Amino acid sequence: MATDRTATPPGTGWAGNRRGVAVVAALMLGAFAFNTTENLPIGVLKLMSDDMDVSLAAVGLLVSGYGLTVAVVSVPIAQLTRSVPRRLVLCLLLAGLFLASVVAAVVSSYWVLLVCRLVTAVAQALFWAVMGPVAVGLFPPHVRGRVIGALSVGGSAALVLGVPGGTWLGQHTSWQVPFLVVGALAIPPLVLILTALPSTPPEESHAVRGVAPDTRRFAVVLAVTGLTVTGVFAGYTYISKFLVDESGFTESRVSTLLLVLGVTGIVSVTVYGRLLDRFPRATLTIPVTTQAVGLLGLYAAGGSKTVAVIMMVLLGASLGPVFMATQSQVMHFAPGRTETAIAANGAAFNTGVAAGALAGGLLLPVIGVRGTFLVGGLMTVAALVLLLEEQFLSVGRTKAWSDAPRTAPADEDVYSER
Repeated sequence: MATDRTATPPGTGWAGNRRGVAVVAALMLGAFAFNTTENLPIGVLKLMSDDMDVSLAAVGLLVSGYGLTVAVVSVPIAQLTRSVPRRLVLCLLLAGLFLASVVAAVVSSYWVLLVCRLVTAVAQALFWAVMGPVAVGLFPPHVRGRVIGALSVGGSAALVLGVPGGTWLGQHTSWQVPFLVVGALAIPPLVLILTALPSTPPEESHAVRGVAPDTRRFAVVLAVTGLTVTGVFAGYTYISKFLVDESGFTESRVSTLLLVLGVTGIVSVTVYGRLLDRFPRATLTIPVTTQAVGLLGLYAAGGSKTVAVIMMVLLGASLGPVFMATQSQVMHFAPGRTETAIAANGAAFNTGVAAGALAGGLLLPVIGVRGTFLVGGLMTVAALVLLLEEQFLSVGRTKAWSDAPRTAPADEDVYSER
């Protein structure tokens, strides 16, 4: 399929586009800051509860309410701001993260903190919707997957470095300090974006619309996102209980295993990101498959410590790449604007997180913690069947995905017509 080559900025490749690399680095740090602040209360839950004299459930609402807000507002806010220059949008969002973090830390009030969290959630919803098209639009289409992979590393690192680091800092100081630090992290990307990102209307970017609009395939990708995320969080929400009660690990070993899972996630996102441009179909199908194996393997043989560790590694190598690959595919098949498509995928992700945790909680007293992994595994299998069915139906049709190694010239899109 032909692409708009006039929209591709000069400087062509990844390494030759210093301004584009600077913007991607800024967006990675911004994604790290937003994802860290989203989950930070989990690590300092008890500290916040004691300091503000509220229940643990009330502090937990700061996390669940955050995710629900992102799920609800992602698409509407992306549509409302679709004509606003992206430099202005991103700078305002990062400034909002900074101000909300400072106010949340300085004003010791639960209700003020709740409002600040909701403001930050709205900012994060729009940040994730626009950062992909902005970053991709600065580079030629043939490195789109590499750009999306780099952005995904920033978000994945938050769970491995940001939240544990914020937890440690909060335990050695107060819960307010990590919020201040996260707020400060918004300043460098704000300055970089202000100085390096051109202030042009979104319509001038070649990444503003899908390469091969297809409503059916777009819907399939959203369904795969929803099913895989709901499935994994139905069990993963209770992974600590599983590893202690079923696998026989001590509490101290569980934290180490979770760190291994997180590090595996960063490594896998980095590896899959480099393959995404050449093998767009396989980089979604394979991690969905390994997620299903990981969940069902824990259900069937998680009582063995060795098997449990192997299955944990498979899970760590799955969720991040699945979301990264679906982000790439919704941009490709978007029936309209790409930021709206990404917002819809983000909404499906956050809805899946909430639905999975809720489903697991309801099923836990009925079928036990092992049963939650069975349910999650079966949901992931359903996503895999849906994905394979779509791929089977697409064989022989035009604009099908190509998993053959790239042979096209560097300035052409990686998707071929058949």
